[in-house]
Amino acid sequence: MHSTHLLLEEPIRMASILEPSKASFFPAMTKIVGTLGPKSRSVEVISGCLKAGMSVARFDFSWHDPEYHQETLENLKAAVKLTKKLCAVMLDTVGAEMQVVNKSEKAISLEADATVVLTPDAGQEASSELLPINFDGLSKAVKKGDTIFIGQYLFTGSETTSVWLEVSEVKGDDVVCVIKNSATLAGSLFTLHGSQIRIGLPTLTDKDKEVISTWGVQNKIDFLSLSYTRHAEDVRQAREFLSKLGDLYQTQIFAKIENVEGLNHFDEILQEADGIILSRGNLGIDLPPEKVFLFQKAALYKCNMAGKPAVVTRVVDSMTDNLRPTRAEATDVANAVLDGSDAILLGAETLRGLYPVETISIVGKICSEAEKVFNQDMFFKKTVKYVGEPMTHLESIASSAVRAAIKVKASVIICFTSSGRAARLIAKYRPTMPVLSVVIPRLKTNQLKWSFSGAFEARQSLIVRGLFPMLADPRHPAESTSASNESVLKVALDHGKAAGVIKSHDRVVVCQKVGDASVVKIIELED
Repeated sequence: MHSTHLLLEEPIRMASILEPSKASFFPAMTKIVGTLGPKSRSVEVISGCLKAGMSVARFDFSWHDPEYHQETLENLKAAVKLTKKLCAVMLDTVGAEMQVVNKSEKAISLEADATVVLTPDAGQEASSELLPINFDGLSKAVKKGDTIFIGQYLFTGSETTSVWLEVSEVKGDDVVCVIKNSATLAGSLFTLHGSQIRIGLPTLTDKDKEVISTWGVQNKIDFLSLSYTRHAEDVRQAREFLSKLGDLYQTQIFAKIENVEGLNHFDEILQEADGIILSRGNLGIDLPPEKVFLFQKAALYKCNMAGKPAVVTRVVDSMTDNLRPTRAEATDVANAVLDGSDAILLGAETLRGLYPVETISIVGKICSEAEKVFNQDMFFKKTVKYVGEPMTHLESIASSAVRAAIKVKASVIICFTSSGRAARLIAKYRPTMPVLSVVIPRLKTNQLKWSFSGAFEARQSLIVRGLFPMLADPRHPAESTSASNESVLKVALDHGKAAGVIKSHDRVVVCQKVGDASVVKIIELED
């Protein structure tokens, strides 16, 4: 372990708690996904978000049209050029989401103990007595005594902006509910969530398919966030759909687990998906509160052992309106890191929050502090034991590289890769130092034109904890002579020095292919 890395099991010196946090080129090993929207779509604000540590930009299609999102994306591209910081793009589908339609956008006040009717007649005007919804099967899905939550965007858990309803009777297509708490719903769109209620909506709706095949294809999206994933079959169908859309066969699918149904099929969903998003907003409503932490720990452990990125949502809700998180939220972010999450996803906090840049910065600082006390030694042993023997060739190389880097106190691991798989495997063992993934482009042809692969692979590592990609010059092949490897290595070392992660006399572990052999070597830098 680094001498600067403490373990939680060891007594932590009070002096170390009082030391100011040190800024570095990589704000944290844990990645931050920021949702771009009204408060975070100018080039200036996006540039601030990138500098603060955002590495994936999420575009949520449950509101606004593709033209709006395209404008935001063009601003993101400008900000990437300006800051010289890579950023991946995630498209978030609407999926099986029920919504209250409020055309007039007037605030709706609901009083405790009064009744309100949910109707599929979308032509009706939303009021305190009647809420039109976008789904006509609710009356068939619910029964007396069922719980329904309604809130703006997602449920904040704050009684004033989210309402808890209890079904009292079903009248034809309408559902009559008793209001359990007084609340004011403001805005044009509120999400409606039935607790542990099976909703017969498709996971990938026609609207989603249209957005993916137009906006998604045009912008070569890196990640598809598949909302309301309930079965492995949902992921398979989405993958089949993407495979027919040009470059999108490379797009990674992150299954968003939002309800008990998704929980019940978690293992098989994890097998099919490229990564998992734990949507704690909706899950916190579907599960009893005392069970939420258990799910988080179990799910993150499974993702870690499978070597697949896990993303945690809803961490600093209060920062939507405030400059500082609550104590509980700050602790929650740290615990998500200690539990093993790869990335933290910010939703409303950056989309419509007043302090998007500050939120990213503070979350990054908390992650960085938590990483210092992450018990890497225990995690490493646990992962090696889980993988078992005999290890695959690649797994053995990856674990050896991490072990060597920790033993010699290397400042960085440099990995040459073309598919990104080797670098992801190294990151799976959670080394205490950054992994610089040098992505070597591959030349492809469809007999009409030449093209290079590599950009997708580089951007897709931006969601993996501890992995920092850089694109190598395409003139250097991945498996090649020692001379060309040395020149690529020099570029990588220079990049590390410029980033401030490598200094003279540092040790660096390099993982690369030479001919058919995979080699792990340790180099000590001179002045």
